[in-house]
Amino acid sequence: MPHLDLSKLTTGLSNGWAGFLRDWDRSLRAGNYPQTTRYNYLLAAAQLGRYLGEHSPDPDAEEAAADPCGVTRAHVEAFQGWMIETRSASTALNKHKGLQQFFKWLLVDEQVIDRSPMERVRQPKTPRKLIPVMRDEDTGKLLDACKGKGFANLRDEALIRLYCNTGARLSEVGNLLVADLDLNTESVHFHGKGAKDRRVRFGPKTARALSRYLRARDKHKGAALPNLWLAARGVAPLTPNGIKILLKRLGKAAGVPNVHAHRWRHSFAHEWKRAGGDTGDLMLLLGWSSDDMPRHYGASAAAERAQETQARLGIGERV
Repeated sequence: MPHLDLSKLTTGLSNGWAGFLRDWDRSLRAGNYPQTTRYNYLLAAAQLGRYLGEHSPDPDAEEAAADPCGVTRAHVEAFQGWMIETRSASTALNKHKGLQQFFKWLLVDEQVIDRSPMERVRQPKTPRKLIPVMRDEDTGKLLDACKGKGFANLRDEALIRLYCNTGARLSEVGNLLVADLDLNTESVHFHGKGAKDRRVRFGPKTARALSRYLRARDKHKGAALPNLWLAARGVAPLTPNGIKILLKRLGKAAGVPNVHAHRWRHSFAHEWKRAGGDTGDLMLLLGWSSDDMPRHYGASAAAERAQETQARLGIGERV
C-alpha cells in the first residue's frame, strides 16, 4: 500500500478534525497498527467529519463538523444510515468499527469527551454471503493458463500454488520478502495482521514451483530487490494490488469467474474441516485469533458438508 497521505485524508475537514486525526494516527503508529488498519480507521473518522459538514440534516451538525468532541449518537446514527443508503451495510459496518476506535481514543487516551457517542449505536446488520470455495479443477485451469518457461509464467504458477497450498491472505503472500522463504524446510514466514507472525509449511509441488521462479528471478533486472515477487518488466516489486489484478486477468483467460486470493483461504478452511482437522490448529495456520473466523470462512463449506452428509444418510429415501 502507498504511504498514508494524511493531507489527502483530511481535505475539507476543519482544523479541529484534522488535528485530532493527525494525533490519532501518531498514536496508532506508536501502537504498531498496520498501515491498512490505520488507513481504514482514519478514513471512517474523516468521512464522518465530512458528512457532518456537507450532508447532515441535523441542525446542530455545524458544531460537530468543527470539533469531533461535539458528535452525538444521533449524528453517528444518521451517518450510518447514510452509508447504508449510499454504499452498503457491510461498508457501514466497517465505518462503525473504525468510529468505535476513534471515540474510544478520544475518551480514554485524550480524555476530551466524557462519553462515547458510539455507546448505544447498534452495528448495522449485514447479509452473510456464502463465498464459494475454489475447486481443484478451477485451480488447475488457472495453472494451465500460466504454463510456460517465461518469467511471468513461472512467477504466476508459484503465486497460485502458494495461495492454494497455504490459505494465506492476499497481502501476506504479496508482501513476502525473499528472506521469508526457506526451501530447505519448505516453509514460509508470513507477517500477519496485528504483527502476528507465523511459519507455514508448503508441499513439494509448491516448493518446486518456487525454486523454478527463484532461478528465473536471479536473472531478472530487479533481482537485487528484497521483495519476493517482481513485476515482469522494469525494476519494481509486484504489489498485492498488482497480484489482485493479475489473478482476475488469469481467471478471465482460464474461464474461471471471480478469482481472488481469499477463495483459496476459504478452500483451505473447507478441506481442513472436511478432513477432520482441529479448529485450533487451523487458527494457528491461518493466523486467526478469534474463533469467529473459522465459522465465517467455513460457512459455505459447512453448508456443502451438510448437504454431503444429508445425501449419504439418505433420510426419507428408505421409505
